[in-house]
Amino acid sequence: MEWMLLPLRRYAKFSGRSRPKEYWMFILFLILCFTAIAIIEGALGISTTEHWAQSGQWGFDTGYRTRGGPLTALFGLAVLIPWIAVAVRRLHDSDRSGFWLLILFFPIIGSLVLLVFFIMSGTRGPNRFGPDPVEAGEPELAKG
Repeated sequence: MEWMLLPLRRYAKFSGRSRPKEYWMFILFLILCFTAIAIIEGALGISTTEHWAQSGQWGFDTGYRTRGGPLTALFGLAVLIPWIAVAVRRLHDSDRSGFWLLILFFPIIGSLVLLVFFIMSGTRGPNRFGPDPVEAGEPELAKG
């Protein structure tokens, strides 16, 4: 649980490096929280659900689409800066600039490139962004 919340303690810290465990545990934390919020919004009836039915030349199509409600939007805004910060630090771990996040503006290709960068292990030893987080340890975890 400490690894999941570590990026929230480093809320807007864009310098330094983050190991893969910190990044992926935070992503798992976000998935669990967004799922819980979606269930709560569905139970309270405050999410937006659309039902559509279409008939075309190939038959009849029907479905539902649920969009997040106000709780999803508030939580998404609250964790946007920590996600950007941990993503930048993760890129720093592989000796890449945080400007690589701008590749997300190329939807499919950019997402795949960043996924590969985030999965790759970081450079061993110090690089231009700081010491290796595996060798240096995590001082924020030692305090708790």
